[in-house]
Amino acid sequence: MNPSLVSYIEREVIPRYERFDAAHRVDHAQMVIEQSLDIASRLVGELKVAKHYPVIQEMVYAIAAFHDLGLEVDRKTHHLESGRIVRETERLREWFSPEEIETMAQAVEDHRASSDHAPRSIYGKIVAEADRFIEPEKIIERTVQYGLANYPEYDKEGHWQRTLDHLHEKYAEGGYLKLWFAESPNVQRLEALRKIIKDESRLRAIFEKFYNEFTEQ
Repeated sequence: MNPSLVSYIEREVIPRYERFDAAHRVDHAQMVIEQSLDIASRLVGELKVAKHYPVIQEMVYAIAAFHDLGLEVDRKTHHLESGRIVRETERLREWFSPEEIETMAQAVEDHRASSDHAPRSIYGKIVAEADRFIEPEKIIERTVQYGLANYPEYDKEGHWQRTLDHLHEKYAEGGYLKLWFAESPNVQRLEALRKIIKDESRLRAIFEKFYNEFTEQ
């Protein structure tokens, strides 16, 4: 990994996540970077991928670091704003060609789970998969966190219903979440989450734990 790129990302990019909501802070950016690099290393280990579409580690790293910066502008279109930020960041031209920067911008634009099209490159699939890193209780925790931060007018039952609706819409069978690598650990983790979603009493108990934890702080 190019040390000057790493220094720039760590000093000037990752700290920008501190201004976002609790579910998209520095720890989220670091998790997506770590998972993206792990997925990329697995792909490079497969000869057919390495031969036909070499994965450049520095590109994967930068895409993961920039993927949510558009939250600085607007949540609903943050993926598009993130792509614009990649295209307009002059410092990236020190390490990447114009063609590589455009691929990176498209990958950032394509990472959103609710996107109506498949990622346009292997890079988009990598960051999309990494951003969906599924840890069942963590997903529920972040859902409750987001609801409390963005819907302060809801009472407890309102937050419960929002949590239920969101989990069904995104993660349940038929939900809009898509996974891009059949061998990904996310496949088994998603199945575990779906079992919790189907067991409403168990889901309610997990919701209660996080709701009480966050509202008593």
